[in-house]
Amino acid sequence: MILRRLSTAAAALIMAAAVFPFGPVQAGDKDMQRTVTVSASASISAKPDMARITSGVQTEAASAKEAASANTKTMANLIDGLKSLGIEEKDIQTSNFSVNPRYQHSGDGRPPRIDGYQVSNDVNVVIRDLKAVGDILDKMIGLGANQVRGLAFEVSAAETLTDEARTAAIANARRRAELFAKAAGAGVGEVIEIREGGGGYEGPRPMRAARSEMAMSVPIEAGEQSLAASVTVTWELK
Repeated sequence: MILRRLSTAAAALIMAAAVFPFGPVQAGDKDMQRTVTVSASASISAKPDMARITSGVQTEAASAKEAASANTKTMANLIDGLKSLGIEEKDIQTSNFSVNPRYQHSGDGRPPRIDGYQVSNDVNVVIRDLKAVGDILDKMIGLGANQVRGLAFEVSAAETLTDEARTAAIANARRRAELFAKAAGAGVGEVIEIREGGGGYEGPRPMRAARSEMAMSVPIEAGEQSLAASVTVTWELK
């Protein structure tokens, strides 16, 4: 279940810069359109309900073929192990396969020579049960993953919640426009223009580890993320 909370601070402390161009009406300008433009924002806090782990296998050997063979064997074992943990095939994706020579530097000014090869292959895993993240990380390392490149938490309904924030931002802008118009003895008419500003969500929050020598039973806290939206709306004044 996604826990969400509409930010009341966003409604009170709106990132707003109101422009109220009530310019004087002069002869010949009776048909000039009077407008009010308001910027507003809103945010919704939500608990992440899924995680993405980027892990990998790095192997070294005297030849590229040997390094690749060892890497393939370990990666296959890792993927089979993930599937046995109940992770669906659609939530497992390999990436960033690379083969690179390993150089030895003599230190006497001579060019470095190749003394082996390093093969790397990453696997991206989506975990939909956050309670299992720590255990899955531990088991991935036990299955041969010697690179943990990142852990990120996400909200699966991010777009839906962002739409709610957009709706709230429009309502905030309307409230302020009516306030300004009333103070000036006018009314708010039809919408002329709506522009969306920077929004999105805060996160995902990464956790990085360079090698597999990390402590077992990794403690995991997903925290909360803020999904925000901002708009600038121009209304006709009546």
